[in-house]
Amino acid sequence: MHKSIRFKLFLTFLAISLSVVAGMYLFLRWSLNQGFSELTETRQRERVNNLIDGLTDYYSSNQNWDRLQNDKQKWIDLLLQSNPRNRMPEWTKYAFTEPNNIWPPALTEEQIKRKFTPFELSVMLLNADKKIIFGRQDTLQQLSLLPIRYQEKLIGFLGLLPGKTISHISEIRFMERQSESFVWIAVIMVAMSGCLAFLLAYLLGRPLKRITSAAKTLAIGQYDVRLPVESVDELGQLSRDFNDLAAALEHSEQARRRWMADISHELRTPLAILRGELEALQDGIRPLTIEAIDSLQVDVMRLHRLTEDLYQLSLSDQGALSYRKEHINPVEVLKEDLEAITPLFQSKQINITWNNTLAVPVKIYADPDRLSQLFKNLLNNSVNYTNDNGHLVINIHRDSENLLLEFADSEPGVDEEELSKLFERFYRVDSSRNRFRGGAGLGLSICNNIVQAHNGWINVAASLMKGISIQIKLPLSL
Repeated sequence: MHKSIRFKLFLTFLAISLSVVAGMYLFLRWSLNQGFSELTETRQRERVNNLIDGLTDYYSSNQNWDRLQNDKQKWIDLLLQSNPRNRMPEWTKYAFTEPNNIWPPALTEEQIKRKFTPFELSVMLLNADKKIIFGRQDTLQQLSLLPIRYQEKLIGFLGLLPGKTISHISEIRFMERQSESFVWIAVIMVAMSGCLAFLLAYLLGRPLKRITSAAKTLAIGQYDVRLPVESVDELGQLSRDFNDLAAALEHSEQARRRWMADISHELRTPLAILRGELEALQDGIRPLTIEAIDSLQVDVMRLHRLTEDLYQLSLSDQGALSYRKEHINPVEVLKEDLEAITPLFQSKQINITWNNTLAVPVKIYADPDRLSQLFKNLLNNSVNYTNDNGHLVINIHRDSENLLLEFADSEPGVDEEELSKLFERFYRVDSSRNRFRGGAGLGLSICNNIVQAHNGWINVAASLMKGISIQIKLPLSL
């Protein structure tokens, strides 16, 4: 059967509380018993000393035990005199039911069941020959004998029966009341623990239940759900992390929708042009000439470039681009790509400055084809978006661990707030820019993925020539 987290928390807290209460109950009972035992032992020693002093005084007055042996009342008086409280205990009423020398009197069933025995019922008196003056023959083997001396002469023994003794019946009642009190205290503590466990389970289970409900909402695609952050502990941190996750998923969903809308828009435009031109050819509005076929070819090639860019971008997003890495000289790859595109720069009269500060050739662990794709995208980006009679500066240098490349061109530039968006898919600074020159805005996104696949870093900033500067950092081979 499924059990909620609140029920499990309740059982956990209740079990802990019960363990603590049980431990405290046992410890307090032990502590009380120990303290009471020490108290009774102290009082017993005091009673024993008082009784021995009383017996010594009696012997000094009579010089023997003869008169005491036949006088049970005097023996009882001596026992009572050893009690500082000097109260008449209840056992005196049946003390004379047996012969004079029999002591203590036979205990009742109630007294036998008790854990403690009155002091007066646990002592016997023996003479120097260990013959009974007051005692019971059947208990002689159990006695602990304490000598009684007068003027350094052994005059007798005080025998103590084993077991715990008390000086008054009220002490037994005190212990019984304390035991009952401990039981009731334990019951009350268990009840309070149950209430506290329920409260804690509710308070701790409430945010967990709220998180569970929010997670279910998130799972069905409602990414606008957020959790209140009510604490600074782990549950509060969990709520903050959940909100960050929900915000990231919401952003991803918005990006996916924009992505689908941009793809639809980018595909619809060339398809609409192709359809219009083909319908014009079918209706005879436009003659079927070489120029018309070339125009159709341009639209088809634009669709081809767009679909190829989308394919490459999807592969790089999934990490499915095939990378056949080897140790290569990236500067040589860049030179070859620049030579291939130089005619396009010349057609726009864009001047190229090559600054290579490397003292010796370097190598990186990279895929030469993907590296060439990266460089061509960046060079084509400069050709397409740099004004005629502009300038492109390529800087190449290194630090201790990385190769640093910079592609800085001249006007037009990009506003500061738009620089960070250049790596977004389908993003163009000017949406009205000539699409046949500018492409679909996927080139820099592909560049970003290629650099990351090589454990590198790419950034865009404003250049000193009022254009943009794209900086790349690629780790050198060891």
